[in-house]
Amino acid sequence: MLRTLWDDFVGLIYPRLCLACQEPLITGENHLCTGCRAELPYTDYHRLPPDQNPLGRRFWGKLPVRHALSYLRFVRHGRVQHLLHELKYQGQRDVGTALGQLYGAELHAAGLAADFDLIVPVPLHPKKLAKRGYNQAAAFATGLAEGMQLPATPAALRRTTNTKTQTKKNRAERWENVATVFEVENPTTVVGKRVLVVDDVLTTGATLEACGAVLLAAGAAEVSIATIACADR
Repeated sequence: MLRTLWDDFVGLIYPRLCLACQEPLITGENHLCTGCRAELPYTDYHRLPPDQNPLGRRFWGKLPVRHALSYLRFVRHGRVQHLLHELKYQGQRDVGTALGQLYGAELHAAGLAADFDLIVPVPLHPKKLAKRGYNQAAAFATGLAEGMQLPATPAALRRTTNTKTQTKKNRAERWENVATVFEVENPTTVVGKRVLVVDDVLTTGATLEACGAVLLAAGAAEVSIATIACADR
């Protein structure tokens, strides 16, 4: 009782805000308000058979992907774009962790956790990591690992080249930009493992394709991908 009263008092002075809309959260709400939880554009791709998943088709003929998963649809100027902006540019790593926990719990409930052995985030180059202070994909991976009760291995992949931003590049340019910049730090960590590679957002899929190819070449048994959001083609 006393703790609840104290929490309510602190909340009046330092209100907890919804990560998506920045409105104050009420008792019982965590990270996202009830309105945003109801209105976020979920993909529900994890409920589809793999051969009917439109996200998986993006990798056909490029990378053998078992599962292609994305929690939300990227909508320009909407809540999802705000969430990603807070995560990548405003120091709000809790956005990635919270969304990972929520999505991980859904994937676990759907029985998909049994299809993976470990979770590997797309790495940042050390210079970019030092500048930002954290890897947004690793924050998402941490949440997913908690939600699915699986290990996350942030150091499994290493980015060897500090590439330029992908934002204004077409698919061919994106692939050329990342095709040879990743390597497996220690192959014994992935040999024979079913790896779930995660990133914040999927556009063309070039970055995830490059990471998946390196993991398979290092001996991973199979690769799946998961992102916070995916952009329409």
